[in-house]
Amino acid sequence: MPFLDSLTAISLLLFVTVLTVHASVHNYAGVKFARKGNAYVVHGGSEGIYYSHPNLNGSDASSNGDAYIKFEEIIFRRPQEASNFSTGMIYAILFEVDDRETIGGSAYGGQRAICCTADLAKLGACKEGEVIHRLSTSNPGWPEIFGVSFDVNDETSTMQPRSVQITRTGMYNLYFMHCEPRLADMVVEGKTIWKNPNGYLPGRMAPLLNFYGFMSLAFLVLGIFWFSQYARFWKEVLHLQNCITLVITLGMLEMALWYFDYAEFNESGVRPTGITIWAVTFGTIKRTISRLIILTVSMGYGVVRPTLGGLTSKVVMLGGTFFLASEVLELVEHVGAVSDFSGKAILFLSLPVAVLDAFFVLWIFTSLSSTLNKLQAKRMMAKLDIYRKFTNALAVAVIVSVGWICYELYFKSTDIYNEQWQNAWIIPAFWHVLSFSLLCVICALWAPSQNSMRYAYSDDGSEEFDKDDTLTLIKPSPVPISAKDVGDVRSEDDVDLEEDKTE
Repeated sequence: MPFLDSLTAISLLLFVTVLTVHASVHNYAGVKFARKGNAYVVHGGSEGIYYSHPNLNGSDASSNGDAYIKFEEIIFRRPQEASNFSTGMIYAILFEVDDRETIGGSAYGGQRAICCTADLAKLGACKEGEVIHRLSTSNPGWPEIFGVSFDVNDETSTMQPRSVQITRTGMYNLYFMHCEPRLADMVVEGKTIWKNPNGYLPGRMAPLLNFYGFMSLAFLVLGIFWFSQYARFWKEVLHLQNCITLVITLGMLEMALWYFDYAEFNESGVRPTGITIWAVTFGTIKRTISRLIILTVSMGYGVVRPTLGGLTSKVVMLGGTFFLASEVLELVEHVGAVSDFSGKAILFLSLPVAVLDAFFVLWIFTSLSSTLNKLQAKRMMAKLDIYRKFTNALAVAVIVSVGWICYELYFKSTDIYNEQWQNAWIIPAFWHVLSFSLLCVICALWAPSQNSMRYAYSDDGSEEFDKDDTLTLIKPSPVPISAKDVGDVRSEDDVDLEEDKTE
C-alpha cells in the first residue's frame, strides 16, 4: 500500500538520521563540536543513575552490581590543516545536575561564560582560554574533569580508558568541551558505557520494566475474560466486538514487546532496535484503531446505522493522518533513545498529535450528542442506556486527561534540568493505565452475551435516522376499529399484528 510504503521510508530516514546510540552505550561516530556561548561543546549523555555502595573488595568499578560510567576509545580528531599547533586541554566534564553551577562563571555579575574570559582572568578566578570549573561543596570530588591536548602535527589525541564509580543517586551529565576557536572542525569518536546497579537501563526508564510486566499481566487477565465470553457467545458476536477483540490483542502484543525491549536493554546494554520498532508500531496501530472505533460507535455505526455514508473517507483520512503523526513521534522518541533527556524535536512533533487528538474528541462528542438525541426520540431505551454509560465513561476519561496534561506541562516546565527524573516514568505510565481503564469499561459495556444482538442495527426501517423523525413509535391505545374508518373490515388478529410491528 502507498501509505505503508511512505511510512516505511520515513521511519528508515528517521532511524538513520538519529545519533547512533545503542542502549547505555553512547557511541560518538565523528560528532562535531557545536558552539555554545564562548565554548565548543558535544553533549555526551544524560542519565539518572542510582546509588551504588562503595566496593569494599577494591575490585574494578565495572564489576557487576556497581553503578559506573566507563570511557572507552575516546578519540579527538582534528583536520590536517589545523594540526600545526599545540593546544590547551580538551575536557570531558562529568557532573551531577545539582553541581551544574560549578561549571562556568561570570565577571561582575555579567553574562555567564563557560570558558575563562580576560575579565575573569584579571580577577584571578581562572586561566584565560580554559573551561571554568570548581569543586562542589556538597559532593566532594565532583565534578569529574579530565582531558587531553594536541601536540604539534598531531591529528588525533586519545583519552586514556577509565571508569568513574557512582556513589550518589542523581542525574549525571557528560559534556566534551574546549575553548580553542581553531579547533572548530574537530570531532569526537568512541563510546561511553553507563550502568545502574541493576542493569543498563537509564534511571528514568528502569521502573518501566516492572510496569510493562504488570501491564502485560493486566492485559492477559482482560484477554482471558473477553475471549471466554467471545467463545461462549460467538454466534451473537457483533462487528463492534470483533474490533474490540483486535484492540485487546494489539494491546497484549504492545505491552509484551515493550517488556521484552526493556528487559533486553537492561540485560545486554544494547537496545534491540527491531523490538522497539515493532512495539512502537503495534502501539500506534492500537491507539489509531481505538480512536476510530470510539468515533464510529459515537456516530452509531453498526448499532443504529448500517454505514457511515459520505463520512467514511473523512474518518479514514483522520485515522491515517493520526497514525502517521503518532508513528513518527514515537519512533523519534524511542528508537535509539538512551539519554534521560528529551529534545525540542519531541515537543515539535507532539503538536500535530495533540491537535489531531483534540479533533477526535470534538468530533466524538458532537456525534454522541446527535446519536443520544435520536435514540431518545426513537425510544430505543436499551441502546440509549448503554450509550449514556459510554458517554459518561468518555467524559470522565477526557476530564482526567485534561487534568493530567496540565500536570504534565507543570512538571516539565518546573523540571528544566530533569532533577525529578525518578518520578518521570509516571507520566508515560499514566496514559497506558488510562487507556487500559477505558478499554475495560468498553469491554464491560459491550461484552459478548446472549443478548448482544439487541444492540445491533436491524434493517426493519425503524432505526433509519435519515427518515422522517416525526413518525411515532408509541404503542397506540386500543380503540374500536370499524369498516367505515378503514374502508374494509379487519380481523382482531390483524389489529394485534399491527400493534406488534409498531412495538
